[in-house]
Parts: sequence; structure tokens; C-alpha cells
Amino acid sequence: MKKKISLLISVLIAVLAFTTGCGGKKETLEYDEILISQVVDYIFTYFPNYDEASVEQIKELREFAFEQQLTEMNLPISPEAYLSAIDAWKAGEGECGAYVEHGKYTFEASADELLVSTETKFENRTATVEFVFDENLYLDGLTVSAHFTLGEILEKAVLNTLLGMGTVFVVLIIISLIISLFRYIPAIQDKFKKKPADAETSEAPVAAAVPVRKPSRQKTDDSELIAVIAAAIAAVEGTTTDGFVVRSIKRRKSNKWN
Repeated sequence: MKKKISLLISVLIAVLAFTTGCGGKKETLEYDEILISQVVDYIFTYFPNYDEASVEQIKELREFAFEQQLTEMNLPISPEAYLSAIDAWKAGEGECGAYVEHGKYTFEASADELLVSTETKFENRTATVEFVFDENLYLDGLTVSAHFTLGEILEKAVLNTLLGMGTVFVVLIIISLIISLFRYIPAIQDKFKKKPADAETSEAPVAAAVPVRKPSRQKTDDSELIAVIAAAIAAVEGTTTDGFVVRSIKRRKSNKWN
């Protein structure tokens, strides 16, 4: 029984030791401060001298040749990180002006990266320049954080607010104009629907324009009158209408019998 209890206690101790070891804090990244300072000094020395032509020449280099040059200069920087750092530096100069000087370096190491920062003076304003190294102590990024006055911060905030609100109002005005044009859609649809009907009705009067001649009523009345007169004459003469022909009938001016 005692052996079982001692075995159980030893197992618990081993589990606790394992969990304590896994849950403990990781060790910070070890680095050579002199080597890292040399890399940062190189950037402060050469990056301010790069102009647009120099940057274009660097970008035109083949990746293998570029990486070989960085290795020969003992710079732990990949070609992609180098070009990215140049772009970040030039963006910082566009915001702060030309580089003047920098202060002491501050190192902050964690388990998987090293952060090196320094206060830097530019022509127009000061800024905090930060260098980030990965777990292999290769330069991974560079940022230039400009220091703005309270008035500049408020001015930028007001401009951003006006720009955002102006964009919203312009979009709303355009939407309202589009919606106001919807009332003309039914009229346009009716106009397109009426066109075929107008084409059909325009052809109808052409067919109806041809006049239809009616038989002359006067000719009909004269034929009947001729037949009546012929019958009366035949009755008076005691003959038939076959023996004579009535060629014309003229009405007398007076309607009295002589």
C-alpha cells in the first residue's frame, strides 16, 4: 500500500514539474548588441543618401546578386526586407524632411523578435525610428513614426472628418438625383409602347381614302320612269312595249296638261 502511495505521489510530482516547465515564460531572444548596432548604423549612414536613381538601380539588381552583396557586407537583411526598409525610410523623409541625427538605441527583446528604437531628428520634425528583427536576427521591418503637435493632429482630424462627411454627402446627392429620375421611366415606357400602334393606325386611312362610287340614284329613277311611261303608251295604243323604244325623256317647264 505504501509503495502505491509513493508511486502515485511521484507521478503527480512529475506531472506538476512538466506542466510548470511548459507553462513558464519563454526565454528572451539572445542577440549581439554590437552586431545589431552596426546594422542600424549602416541604415542611418546610407539610406539618407539614396535618391530615386539609386533606388531604381537597386531594384533592377538580380535577387541572387543582391543577396550575395548583402552577405558580403555582413548584413542580416533579405533583399525584400532591404527594399521595404528603403520605401519606409523614404516615406518617413517625405513626412518629416531630411535626416539630421539620431540618439541612443533602445533594445527590447522578446521570445521571437528584437525591437530597436531611437529618437531621430529630421529637418521638419522629430520621429521615432524602430527596427524589428525576427527570431533569426534578420531585419524584418522599419517604421518611422513622426511626432506631430496637438494643432497638427487636430487639423488632420478635422480634414479627415470633412473629407469623409463630404464624400458621404456627395454620394447621397447622387443617389437622390438617380431616384428623382425614376418618375420619368413610366412615360418613356409608354412612348416606346405607342410607337407600333401609331404605325398601324397611320396605314389605315390610306386604305379608307379610296372613295367607293355609289350607283347614281337619278339613273335608277329614270329607268323606272321610262318603264312606266312605256307601259302607259302601250296600253293606250293597244300594243306591247316591244314595238317601240323610249330613247329620252324631257321634263316640261309647266306641269299643267294642255
